[in-house]
Amino acid sequence: MADQVGPRHIPTAGAGPLVDLHDLAIEAERRLDPDHWDFFAGGAGDERTLRANEAAFDGYRILPRVLRGGGARDLRTGLLGDELALPVLVAPTAFHRLAHPDGEVACARAVAAAGTVMVVSMAATTSIEAVAAATDEDGRRARLWFQLYPQPDLGFTESVVRRAEAAGCRALVVSVDSPVFGWRWRDLRNGFLDLPPGLCCENMRDPATGRVRDIVMDARLDWHRIDWLRGITRLPVVLKGILHPADARLAVEHGADAVLVSNHGGRQLDGAPASIDALPAVVDAVRGRIPVLLDGGVRRGTDVLTALALGAAAVGVGRPVVWGLATRGETGVRQVLEWLRADLDRAMTLTGAVRPADLTPDLVRPGPPR
Repeated sequence: MADQVGPRHIPTAGAGPLVDLHDLAIEAERRLDPDHWDFFAGGAGDERTLRANEAAFDGYRILPRVLRGGGARDLRTGLLGDELALPVLVAPTAFHRLAHPDGEVACARAVAAAGTVMVVSMAATTSIEAVAAATDEDGRRARLWFQLYPQPDLGFTESVVRRAEAAGCRALVVSVDSPVFGWRWRDLRNGFLDLPPGLCCENMRDPATGRVRDIVMDARLDWHRIDWLRGITRLPVVLKGILHPADARLAVEHGADAVLVSNHGGRQLDGAPASIDALPAVVDAVRGRIPVLLDGGVRRGTDVLTALALGAAAVGVGRPVVWGLATRGETGVRQVLEWLRADLDRAMTLTGAVRPADLTPDLVRPGPPR
C-alpha cells in the first residue's frame, strides 16, 4: 500500500539504515572525536535535566480521535509573520564545524530546503554573513533567526545586533538562562575548554579590531537589558530559557514577541524541570498573547505533536541536527528534518488531525508515573 511508505532511511557505514534519531546519535558518536561528542551530547552536573528532557515525553499519552475524514495533512505554521513548512525549527547549537567542515553553512542549506527556520548561534563557527549567503541547490536561502547572549559591553552587543539585521535575520532569540556557564563535567574531565586551532566564534569578532572576543555570561542581566534591546531593534525578540510562569508574564509585559520554554538542553541548571513539563504552566501564564515555543528532548513526531497539543506554536531541535551534520553533512540535516516531518505527519493522521491548529490539549493525557 502506498501509505506504508515511510521517511527515507539515512544510510550509514554500518550494517543497516538508520530508522530513528537514536540510531543517528549512535552513528554520530562513532564518527566524532570523543571530546567533541561529549561537548555536543553532554549536560550540566549529573545530567539529570538532560536525561529528563527526553524521558518526560514518556509521561504523556496521546488520546486520538477517529473517523474524522480529514484527508491530506497541512503542516504549515505561521510564526512571527512567516509561514513555515512545518512547526519544527533548528535550535541554536554552537560550533557546527566541530561536527562537519561545512558547519553552519550546510545546516542553513538544509533548512532552506525544508522551508523552516534556523536559529544561528552567537557561538557559531561561521559568521552570520556567510550563513545568510548560503543557498540550497535551488537557490533558496534559509530563514534565519539570531541567538544572542547580551554582553556587558552594550556597544559591542549593538554591533552584533546590527550584523544580524544586515544579514537578514528575522528575529533575535535572547538566551536569558545563562548568567553564568553551567558546569559541564564531561568537558571539565576532558579538558575541553576551547576550540581547536583554525576555528573561532566568528560572530564575536570585534568590528573595530578584528579580534575575536570571548562570550561573557553576565550575572547582572535583568529586565532592563531586555527593555534596552527592545528599544534598539525592530526585529521580533524571543526570550529563550523561560521555565517559570511568572517570568512568562513578565516577558509579555516587557514586550517580548515570543517565549521559548527551554532549559538550555540540560546544559545550565541541573535539576531544572524538563521543558515539556514546564510548558503547560507557561502557556497558561501567557494566555495566548504571544507564541510559546519549546525545545529540549524532541526526538519523534509524537514529541512534536505532544508539545503542540499542550500549547507550543513550534518546537526546536538541536542535538539531532548535529548528529545529522556529523553523519552526512547537509544531506544528514535534511534527512533529520524530513524524518521529523514525516513522523509528525503520520502521528497527526493517527490522531485525527489535519493541521497543527487541530492539536488541542484534550488529545494529551498524563501517562503512568515515570
